Order: sequence, then structure tokens, then C-alpha cells
Amino acid sequence: MKTRLGTYSRQMLALCTLCLVATSASAELVVIVSSRNPNPVLNAEQVSAIFLGQTGRFPDGAAAVAIDQGLGAAQRDLFYRQLTGKSPALLKAHWSKMVFTGRGQPPREAASDAAVRRMVADNPSMIGYIERAALDPSVRPVLVLQ
Repeated sequence: MKTRLGTYSRQMLALCTLCLVATSASAELVVIVSSRNPNPVLNAEQVSAIFLGQTGRFPDGAAAVAIDQGLGAAQRDLFYRQLTGKSPALLKAHWSKMVFTGRGQPPREAASDAAVRRMVADNPSMIGYIERAALDPSVRPVLVLQ
């Protein structure tokens, strides 16, 4: 019985790992702004500074308001790993420190790609990230994460 359960557990772990790798590999994230936002492109450092609360401005000086995917969303974890190298635990520690020292608040959250896209499309000051497949003409990609 132990051997059979152990084999089953290993198979399930391998299957879950395969699913996670396949999901991560297939999801190409894009950082988006409203189609009315004048900033043509942003580099990874500029986007990282906005999402980590180090600046509240776009390069042209206009206000920048970051919108995150919901806590635990695969897109959110992938975004921060690719952009900043931070795991969810390190990100939580970062924001705990920022809030405690009074230097900032974490970005507002939206429930899905569609919700992020809608919020960003409606406000030229907002910046968010979604899967490339969720793009539409109401928003414009300013950075592609791979």
C-alpha cells in the first residue's frame, strides 16, 4: 500500500509540475496602458519602479497608477518573477516594509485580465498587465514580458 500511494503521489506531483510549466510557458504577458496614454513604450526598470511603488509617474511626468491581478493569480506571480525576480513571499515582504515605513501602498487589484483591461482602458493614468491573448484596441502594450 505504501509503495502504491507513493507512486501515485509522485505521479500527481509530476503532472502538477507539467501543468505549471505548460501554463507558464504559454502565457505571454504584456504591460498595458490606455490607448489614450501618450507614452509609446516603457522599459522593464520603469515598469518595475511603478509596480513596486518607487515612482508614481510615467516618464513624461503624468501620474501612473498600477493595477495588479488578484492575489494568487498565475499572471501576477509570473509578472513579478519575470519583471523583478521577486517571489510572492518576497513581494509581500516588500509591501509590508513600504506600508510600515509610510512610503507606499500596494497597487489596487482586479479580478481578471478583462477587469484589468477595462480599468486601464477607462483611465489613461492606469497601467496593468494581462495575457497577450486578452489585448483589444482599447489598450496598448508598452512592454512585452517573455
